[in-house]
Amino acid sequence: MTASFDTLAAVDLGSNSFRLQIVRVMDGMLYPLDSLKDTVRLGGALLPSGELDQDIADRALACLARFGERLRGFHPDRVRVVGTNTLRVARDAALFIARAERLLGFPIEIIAGREEARLIYLGAAHSLPASQEKRLVVDIGGGSTEFIVGQGMRSLKTESLNLGCVSYSLRFFPDGRLTRHNFKDAVVAARDQIQRIAAEFGPDQWQLAIGTSGTARSLRDILEQSDFSSEGITLDGMEKLRAELIRAGSLKAAHLNGLRGDRAPVLPGGLSIMLAVFEELGIQRMDVTLGALRDGVLYDLLGRQDERDPRADSVAQMMRRYHVDTVQATRVARVAHHVLAGLSAGQEAAPDWKRELGWAAALHEIGLDISHTGYHKHSAYIVENADMPGFSRQEQKVLATLILAHRGSLGKLLSQVTDDSLWPVIVSLRLAALFSRSRRDLTLPENLHFSTVAPRQFRVVLDADWLDSHPMTASALREEASGWKDIGFQLTVRGQDDRKLLA
Repeated sequence: MTASFDTLAAVDLGSNSFRLQIVRVMDGMLYPLDSLKDTVRLGGALLPSGELDQDIADRALACLARFGERLRGFHPDRVRVVGTNTLRVARDAALFIARAERLLGFPIEIIAGREEARLIYLGAAHSLPASQEKRLVVDIGGGSTEFIVGQGMRSLKTESLNLGCVSYSLRFFPDGRLTRHNFKDAVVAARDQIQRIAAEFGPDQWQLAIGTSGTARSLRDILEQSDFSSEGITLDGMEKLRAELIRAGSLKAAHLNGLRGDRAPVLPGGLSIMLAVFEELGIQRMDVTLGALRDGVLYDLLGRQDERDPRADSVAQMMRRYHVDTVQATRVARVAHHVLAGLSAGQEAAPDWKRELGWAAALHEIGLDISHTGYHKHSAYIVENADMPGFSRQEQKVLATLILAHRGSLGKLLSQVTDDSLWPVIVSLRLAALFSRSRRDLTLPENLHFSTVAPRQFRVVLDADWLDSHPMTASALREEASGWKDIGFQLTVRGQDDRKLLA
């Protein structure tokens, strides 16, 4: 089925924003090609009569006309358009949809809340590492909030409640005033709804909480950049944010790092709902992923059913795209893992370093497709900035750092490496590349051993006769030891008799 598709498109008609996402399909993976977004806030268009405000509806239709132009020429089987909460409840939704379909050129599906939840989980799961943990995924939209407990690629429980960042901001903060009383009313109202699903979605039902879509990403950015939370969304961080908003009294008076202008009007409602979610479901901390409804729509359209780690697939795809010498990459990975095993012996190493070291070895030469000179810089730049499904930007940055560090000057790393547990991984990749420089299967000495003597002190033990018979490697090791010394580290090369072999 994969081979029959070149390009897919999904349109998400949310209650806060309309989004168009176009992707390229390669080897079962989705790579973004183009995206359009318009914050139409259709959820704020609902009048007391239940009909849509004409001005906002017209603005939404103008947006869809632009989307329609971009989608012109797409085959109907390769586009899926979904409408969510506002179009589920608006009394004149049928009239709006008829006009919208003429402008878009494609049919619009109004999906039920639980179907929306299933697709949200599908999108989130494809953006997360493969895991057997049960995950709680929460998506606060403009007009509804979806809750999913899932495992792997499969959603186990789904629920949708009629509480959203647009509707709650309009209901509880209509004049923009941010008071203790308004926040209390909003949180209590949200908790009242969430309470009825708390037994099925409580902390005994999952091991990891994940937030997705605009509200979760906005809260994470504000909490981290305003130093209310060190990582992700936390209950303590949100309470600090609420206190700061109450102190300011209005959004205009509040100066928050990380708050985008288009998210500001719906922040109070989104924050109130997320506080209620944390309090009712016993959450202390929540991670955030980029995968959301439109991603789930695309994967559903593609019909993917496998449960592979998307990061491994991304690495394999990049190896093919940049014509990596797989024999050399495998050779470097094998030696690097041997080095890391020695350097980590008896120590509590980070559990993911072996896997990430393997990925770095797989991709360390992709820059050769651009230029041999400084290829490691090209490799690092590509990895840090490419679309790599499954990887977070932070994961890509760490991977890029490893790749940049595998050769060349070490001085550049002192300001980039903030986690000391990364240094043995860097040593492992550098030594593996050094020993594999001949690009042939080199018979390494049986007594080749690596160890960490003390923090920032590493030792290589090998046979002196072998080193004498490999002068290029001996010279490279001498330069390597000198480079580490220049930045305050120690790399020594000794024989079995503990005699220092390199001056």
